[in-house]
Amino acid sequence: MNFSSDNIELFLAVLDHGSFSAAARALGRVPSAVSMAVGNLEAELGYALFTRTHREAQPTPLAQALAPQARMIAAQLGQLQVHALELSQGLESTLTISVVPDIDHAPLLNAIKTISAQYPLLEVELLSAPQEEALALLHSGRASLCLAFAGLTVDPRQRFQQVGMESLVATISPQHPALAHRPRQIAYLEDLANVRQILVASQDLPISDPRALIGKAHWRTNSLSMALEMVEAGLGWGDFPLSRVAPLLQAGRLLRLDFKNTRNELQLPVHAFWRHNLPLQKAGQALVRLLGV
Repeated sequence: MNFSSDNIELFLAVLDHGSFSAAARALGRVPSAVSMAVGNLEAELGYALFTRTHREAQPTPLAQALAPQARMIAAQLGQLQVHALELSQGLESTLTISVVPDIDHAPLLNAIKTISAQYPLLEVELLSAPQEEALALLHSGRASLCLAFAGLTVDPRQRFQQVGMESLVATISPQHPALAHRPRQIAYLEDLANVRQILVASQDLPISDPRALIGKAHWRTNSLSMALEMVEAGLGWGDFPLSRVAPLLQAGRLLRLDFKNTRNELQLPVHAFWRHNLPLQKAGQALVRLLGV
């Protein structure tokens, strides 16, 4: 027999309550059954776990050595039982989220932290991809939830909930050649059409939102960090989330352009998307609620 879930529970109960009778009361059993079960376990192990007196059961050094591992296993079994119940009540085993790189990820990570505390055995997978690819991951079934910018049209395949706003600002390297002339070559928003634009976009899928594309010439990368490095290196300008470029602006590594004819800021809603024909399960619903607070 050795250790099983049942006699681990008995062993810890006697250890914590100090006697077979007190452990029996806590477990809703008769003292003789508890004493016999522990005795059988001791016989199989080949050594005593408790020194028995008239009213007490004192743990032996060997029992104390086993206690930490027994408590860990008991806690894991408890989590397993809870998770099995949660699965029967609609909790998904894995929550896969595709997320565009050019939004503030802090609210998402905070929400995931809360969800993971509530459902400790839930597996969470995060897939970072440009806008079009992130939505393609959702539609293909690879992801069950997508965090991306709101589009100009409503896709009937999707349901959504707004979960935030993101401010995109046009930035450029202070050493870019377009700023070297007097007067500067970039004074108005439309002047950006003549300067190479660095885009965070799919290499394979077409850009679905025309708001992202201003420059007549543009280079693409699917990585926000690479796009920022490209702009900082003077290879072009980029329309990036203020939440992500603020440290670079403060350090003087990037410059926020100042236009004469409009404010340099495009505010876009951030939506949580899921498929219309596949409702979110328990953890996904909880995550969307937390993001929408």
